[in-house]
Amino acid sequence: MGVLDHLSDYFDCSSHGHKHKKRKQLQTVELKIRIDCEGCERKVKRALEGMKGVKQVDVDRKANKATVVGYVEPSKVVARVAHRTGKKAELWPYVPYDVVAHPYAPGVYDKKAPAGYVRKADDPNVYQLARASSTEVRYTTAFSDENPAACAVM
Repeated sequence: MGVLDHLSDYFDCSSHGHKHKKRKQLQTVELKIRIDCEGCERKVKRALEGMKGVKQVDVDRKANKATVVGYVEPSKVVARVAHRTGKKAELWPYVPYDVVAHPYAPGVYDKKAPAGYVRKADDPNVYQLARASSTEVRYTTAFSDENPAACAVM
């Protein structure tokens, strides 16, 4: 807000104390929806395109994924799809395979995930698998194939 806008708020008599409405941020919302056929795909796309603030809708039937770009709230997008189509919708629970340190750890690997994706792991116990203690590092590097003269035992 500029200086003139700020000063005009103080001297404007027509607003009667109304505050400016806070604008929503442009964001991308990804949803997981079971999409079986072209009819389901069309139904989901029409339900999302009719929302206020939506700029772009992409539906990927093969991955059961819908991507919405616009000035929308994720919870309202999920509610709209569930109400208009009768399908169960949830926020996209997967991340790319490369982002996760241990993609085959329990709680991360998901057989139902699309190719190249694993489940998001919000559990701190899963992230501890990636950290090795200093004792473990010392024992694993004591016998190095790269430097056979580095054996600490002999």
